[in-house]
Amino acid sequence: MIKRIKELLLKKISEFKNKNILVVGDIMLDEYIWGSVSRISPEAPVPVVLVEKESKIPGGATNVVNNLADLEVNTYVCGIIGKDASGKFIKNYFKKKKVNIDGIIETPERATTRKTRIIAHQQQVVRVDRENSIPVSDSIIKRIVNYVKDIIKYIDAIILSDYGKGVIIPPIIESIIELGVKHSKIITVDPKIEHFFYYKGVTLITPNHNEASQALGIKIKTQDDVYNAGKMIMKKLNLKSLLITQSKDGMTVFQRGKSPRHIPTNALQVFDVTGAGDTVISTATAALTTGLGIEESAILSNYAAGIVVGEVGTTTISTKKLISALKKE
Repeated sequence: MIKRIKELLLKKISEFKNKNILVVGDIMLDEYIWGSVSRISPEAPVPVVLVEKESKIPGGATNVVNNLADLEVNTYVCGIIGKDASGKFIKNYFKKKKVNIDGIIETPERATTRKTRIIAHQQQVVRVDRENSIPVSDSIIKRIVNYVKDIIKYIDAIILSDYGKGVIIPPIIESIIELGVKHSKIITVDPKIEHFFYYKGVTLITPNHNEASQALGIKIKTQDDVYNAGKMIMKKLNLKSLLITQSKDGMTVFQRGKSPRHIPTNALQVFDVTGAGDTVISTATAALTTGLGIEESAILSNYAAGIVVGEVGTTTISTKKLISALKKE
């Protein structure tokens, strides 16, 4: 059975390059300052980080985009950036990766969201955020919805990646879900608490166990609690499927008319869960577009998550890494 499933997953990975997926969400830039600590500052009881290198990579919804691109999916992105250096970096980055950036809207309304992490000896020391989370204006809403209308017949799935920075708001959520349902498209969502119950009738949502707990106002401590929470969410949102990620404890998949299934993690070591949720929704959505069921899609995304949590910083999955992981066991 395990051999048969792995053979199926390997076959379906080869189909990713023929699929088209649109990501709509909060575009960000993740910056990293890497260094070492050997002393405490005389000015305050804080470590002094001696900088050794710096790096930056698209984050937030664009980490989902990056994962899809590295999985060789034909990827489209829609969101907003400021007219600034960070926004320019993101556009240039994705041009090189052949991601369709026609849906990226430059606006003077706000700067590009930027998160700067200072890391020493593989540990994050502090994070500095530059952001504006005010909901986008009516004119931006109209441009986003019109863009989705224009391309929806060319895509196989839509991912709504909500990081709570003002793009994924009720008018956009409702319009995109309506368009997706009308055109029989796969719609998947990485939700935030504020909009959790707006995602009625979508194909799949992928909250982590903390988000599920907060959304329902209950405590989730045991696997039975996860099962109960999942059943409640499935009923409240009238979902086709649900995937609750549980960090080092793997994930649990729910689907209409079937018993839930817990999938233990494949991670050998967990260094950093940053972006793991992005990897899960990217891989699961790509898998669903190939005709895989939710359970098989969850198994594949679990392999993908097990790889990225073993690395420090925002990182992505790729077809090469995924194939290697499946063949290794």
